[in-house]
Amino acid sequence: MAFESLSDKLQHVFKHLRGKGRLTEADVKAALKEVKMALLEADVSFKVVKQFVGSVQDRAVGEDVFGSLTPGQTVIKIVTEELVKLMGSETTEISLKPGNEITVIMMAGLQGAGKTTTTVKIAGKLKAKGRRPLLAACDIYRPAAIRQLQINGEKAGIPVFSMGDKHKPVDIARAAVEHASKNGMNVVILDTAGRLHIDEDMMGELASIKEQLEVHQTILVVDAMTGQDAVNVAGTFHDKIGIDGVILTKLDGDTRGGAALSIRAVTGRPILYIGMGEKLSDLEQFYPDRMASRILGMGDIQSLIEKAAAEVDEQQAKELSQKLRKAEFDYNDFLTQMQQIKKLGGMGSILSMMPGMGSQLSGADMDEGEKSMKRVESIILSMTKEERANPNLINPSRKQRIAKGAGVEISEVNRLVKQFDQMKKLMKQMPGLMGGGRRKGAFGGLGGLLGGKMKMPF
Repeated sequence: MAFESLSDKLQHVFKHLRGKGRLTEADVKAALKEVKMALLEADVSFKVVKQFVGSVQDRAVGEDVFGSLTPGQTVIKIVTEELVKLMGSETTEISLKPGNEITVIMMAGLQGAGKTTTTVKIAGKLKAKGRRPLLAACDIYRPAAIRQLQINGEKAGIPVFSMGDKHKPVDIARAAVEHASKNGMNVVILDTAGRLHIDEDMMGELASIKEQLEVHQTILVVDAMTGQDAVNVAGTFHDKIGIDGVILTKLDGDTRGGAALSIRAVTGRPILYIGMGEKLSDLEQFYPDRMASRILGMGDIQSLIEKAAAEVDEQQAKELSQKLRKAEFDYNDFLTQMQQIKKLGGMGSILSMMPGMGSQLSGADMDEGEKSMKRVESIILSMTKEERANPNLINPSRKQRIAKGAGVEISEVNRLVKQFDQMKKLMKQMPGLMGGGRRKGAFGGLGGLLGGKMKMPF
């Protein structure tokens, strides 16, 4: 999970600070030494760490801190503000020309960073905002690159312009813009070729496109999991061809997060989006303040709400919530709630955005949790329609059949049935957990129990 290790270490430092009634300059310096080590271990650039700690220290040893009633909280506030500043302070959008003009966006990056997939995701985001994007297949070197773009484009409902692999990328790009002009499209996104490493031919090709076409935005896609290598790649691309923004992919798999904290400081260019999974919705806009909040273990409720609003059917969620409060739900409803959680990125993603949950997630095997969810889903899908609608029908012989159909041990079916029954009893006894009163939304059931002691069946 993104920033897991860094978040744990910083929370430990802050817990110590909060526990002190008064702070001395020595206390602050000792805390910042730990912050420095935590950032370096997170693979943040040494130069960036030095500047960051220096800025915090300059502010934290002032009279404002030591004269404060809560000096520990004041230091934490300063760290938070400097962290936001480090990542860019303001959220940056992809700059687009007016709708009656064509915006040309060139996507660049090394092989394996997820550039082609990200290109389609960006096109999907722009389409959702009312733009009419065209994808241009300019990667003529990588086997099956064009086909990959066409397949992904088809899935997203976005047209792809291709001239095969016998033409120069710059000629394909030029023809794509002409095609867009003739067909009423107002965004052309160039999926350029990547390489295994930076080389002169690659840079020359990208520079040639920018020289011969009016490229309005050059966006670099980098793999967050490569840490400092990602920062170095970003710096080189910016020096050689000039970039307008960066998209960090695979941030969900990067437990350190050094790239996210270094790129803006090294390149001077903003992080536009972060990739947190494979689905279109898993490309999230980058909010420096929200990311700082996640890193410091304060959660990111706003992003969770926005994600839920985009992914979860409000009417369906409301109906489910009512059923759950009355403890009238069945396995169909339970399955629906699980599917809602999957849409939101899984239980790990949800919990990581909730305040105070970071430390509880430490050491938890979220992969195993996801596998358990899949097994529970298989068990429910192996039930008949009647069994899902009426859980009381499930007797020992039916359990045997369900287990066989789901490919699991009978003990797992028994466990699910038992925990499902326990959950219904708990809901009857504690309606407040079910989002009673004014609380509404997608998490009336499973979500309402996240902070409780009830162990979920997955």
